[in-house]
Amino acid sequence: MKVDSIQVQNFRNIVSAQLFADPELTVITGQNGQGKTNLLESIWLLTGSKSFRGAKDLELVKQGEDFARIIGETNNSVKTNKIEVLIAGAESGKRGRSAKVNGVPYGRAASIAGVFTAVVFDPGHLSLVKGGPEGRRRFLDAALCQLYPGYINTLRRFTRAISQKNALLKKYYETSDAAAMLDAFDVEIVQTGTEISARRAAYLTLAGPLAQQLYAELSSGAEQMEVTFLPCAPQGQLAGLLKNSRPTDIRAGFCTAGPHREDFETTINGKSARVYGSQGQQRSAVLGFKLAEAACAKEITGEHPVMLLDDVLSELDETRQAYLLSRMSGKQSFVTTCDASAFGRTAGKIVEVKGGQLI
Repeated sequence: MKVDSIQVQNFRNIVSAQLFADPELTVITGQNGQGKTNLLESIWLLTGSKSFRGAKDLELVKQGEDFARIIGETNNSVKTNKIEVLIAGAESGKRGRSAKVNGVPYGRAASIAGVFTAVVFDPGHLSLVKGGPEGRRRFLDAALCQLYPGYINTLRRFTRAISQKNALLKKYYETSDAAAMLDAFDVEIVQTGTEISARRAAYLTLAGPLAQQLYAELSSGAEQMEVTFLPCAPQGQLAGLLKNSRPTDIRAGFCTAGPHREDFETTINGKSARVYGSQGQQRSAVLGFKLAEAACAKEITGEHPVMLLDDVLSELDETRQAYLLSRMSGKQSFVTTCDASAFGRTAGKIVEVKGGQLI
């Protein structure tokens, strides 16, 4: 999977820019606040996913403009695709993101999941190790949405059922026939939740050992990482879990058990990476997960995703930096940095961003 070129219009602080990418390494350099990460983010949006920085769609459109447009020329081993993502701004009176592929409207941008795949690392992704379970579930679900386009529909159905069940639980004693309505929601939750939990478990069975191996290589064998999935219930027992948790749910006013509360644990040398890991160790652990995500995508789809790495070398020692740079060889990567000197010996393209413009 590769990006040949990308055009960006009215996206955050970028009024208009066009980048022709190197087949392997494109280094985006510049001072802080100039638009390096914005350019990286625009490439990510070609996957159909939302902002990796958690921004709302309206925040992606330059203030005062009706829309932002991103057009990417991408290719894989089979074909070349022209992907266009349009983001409605506050001035347009519309909402959301829409997409076209080769001129064909796909409706919601999420519908193009799988056409172009990428793996992104952002300093905010340290929450994958040091944050709460929500970030780790989001990591698993984002990877699965790109690999299995039907997964996103299952996830939406599950999320909607949980939201509706929570709304009912808050008004349980004020709603007639509430118990029967909960039964109906639980049928949907069991159907979709069982698939979600099984997909997550299968994915982590593949990605976990890869992440562990990559972390060991990043640390030159000095440290060992272990990853353990913590499912909400043994496979096939979600219905029983929901039944047993119902009294607690009614008292709490929300659904206290289910796949929306699953997690996985990361340890380094037998200790919690979240509690005891240094900043460098936590960053290395996240990089291990991201590199494993890319390797899994290659194994499942036959195409290596494009790597989008924001400020990736920060807080890594020279040995880990050298290893990471070696892992980029033969794959297309976009890297942002304030100091391009670390990439001086690499064959690739260096572009500078200043005030939202490529110079």
